[in-house]
Amino acid sequence: MAPRAKKADPAPPAAPAADALKRLEEMKKKALLGGGVERVEKQHAAGKLTARERVDLLLDEGTFDEHGMFVVHQCDAFGMEKNRIPGDGVVTGVGKIDGRPVAVFSQDFTVFGGSLGLAHAGKICRLMDLAMKVGMPVIGLNDSGGARIQEGVESLGGYADIFLRNTLASGVVPQVSAIMGPCAGGAVYSPAITDFTFMVEGTSYMFVTGPNVIRTVTHEEVTSEALGGAAVHNETSGVAHFQSRNEAECLQGIRRLLSYVPQNNLEEAPATACDDPPDRREEKLNRIIPEDVKKPYDMKDVIERVVDPGSFYETAAKFAPNIVTGFARFAGRSVGIVAQQPAVLAGCLDIASSVKGARFVRFCDAFNIPLVTFEDVPGFLPGVAQEHGGIIRNGAKLLYAYCEATVPKITVITRKAYGGAYDVMSSKHVRGDVNLAWPTAEIAVMGAEGAVNILFKREIEAAKDPDAERARLVAEYRERFANPYIAAGKGYVDKVIEPAGTRGEICRALELLRNKRESVPAKKHGNIPL
Repeated sequence: MAPRAKKADPAPPAAPAADALKRLEEMKKKALLGGGVERVEKQHAAGKLTARERVDLLLDEGTFDEHGMFVVHQCDAFGMEKNRIPGDGVVTGVGKIDGRPVAVFSQDFTVFGGSLGLAHAGKICRLMDLAMKVGMPVIGLNDSGGARIQEGVESLGGYADIFLRNTLASGVVPQVSAIMGPCAGGAVYSPAITDFTFMVEGTSYMFVTGPNVIRTVTHEEVTSEALGGAAVHNETSGVAHFQSRNEAECLQGIRRLLSYVPQNNLEEAPATACDDPPDRREEKLNRIIPEDVKKPYDMKDVIERVVDPGSFYETAAKFAPNIVTGFARFAGRSVGIVAQQPAVLAGCLDIASSVKGARFVRFCDAFNIPLVTFEDVPGFLPGVAQEHGGIIRNGAKLLYAYCEATVPKITVITRKAYGGAYDVMSSKHVRGDVNLAWPTAEIAVMGAEGAVNILFKREIEAAKDPDAERARLVAEYRERFANPYIAAGKGYVDKVIEPAGTRGEICRALELLRNKRESVPAKKHGNIPL
């Protein structure tokens, strides 16, 4: 039988036509140019980077994979059909920060002033949908003139599409906003829903209505900076959580923030190597509480001495500074820190600090980050302005947040824990897991002087020397109640510890609670006192 003829190898596929490849390269060049050289130069002259320069600074080098580069608007009104620029004013895609994937959108002010139209919004929405599917953080770099007027209601609908996704993604994946330029009107509500907001001094601002509208309606004269600049929103309104001196610092801040948080609500935050001994002692803490109970000290000094060296990263540092919030690490593992600051308003809880603390506690709980609370609180701030401003409702937000939280909760009472504020600050009664107290802790309904004035009013008035009698009773009350041992005797405090050993106690508690499981009753959602 004759041998079978060898079958010829299949021909290689034909190469793409040269013209098609050339067109692809031309389209890419056009998209990368944004609004053109002149507008890029104008952006730089204003002290601002371009959308792509920001992405390059934010992400690990060479990791950005752009999506939607050739998307264009479909508006035919007001001559817009003659001006379609690939990308439509926003750069979207995925990349990596410290090797972990993130979704990023960066608005391009050189294209239609970064204004948002339907196609622009669609790119952001598709990116957010992808982030939800794969479980990665979303970072928005905002630099926009607002809704694209030429597109009318479609631009408004585009904003609403984004707001919906911000809301659905809340508590599922971390969301971070950076305000890199103007952010006005409806545009401000997306950053407001996200978890953390960064602003840049001198070049970024946020407001619902700008200076011109305010001048027309209320006849008030105000600049954009004074109305909604970085300082205003970091110090007064609390809308922003970080204030950066320039864009590079802002983008590095985002990278640092994400190092403390997990990719999504089903994961844990990444651990880092740590050569700091978990049981390291800090002898200075044995002397940090002043003899005079009215004298302040800096709670940040306590925090810095017990966490892994250099790991404390404060959030909202300039807003409501009577409460301190931020991230840190113990033995390389991420925690959320909430602490009173006795150096400001004696550490009292007021409206602003309650809201600040509540939002931070809820973020940590949503993303499986243990909470460590340092408590030195004389109570809620008294005053007509506080009562009329809703201290009851706002204080209840912090109480609600701690009650709701199911992550590991460790509390250290360093000095005062008075009244309802004691209950609020992750007490054993609101499911605190490990509650520790220093020997200097004072756990009572109120301070000794106030209690004596109420309890012994008649005795003091009847005494030959009222001042001496009051002083004697205050000393007696303080000896009896201004200590942690009554609370410890009732099981409300698990341990009274030496301050120098605080780091070791917290590290042991965190290790103990690593596999904690706790839940809340089945419900659609609670009704926090907003």
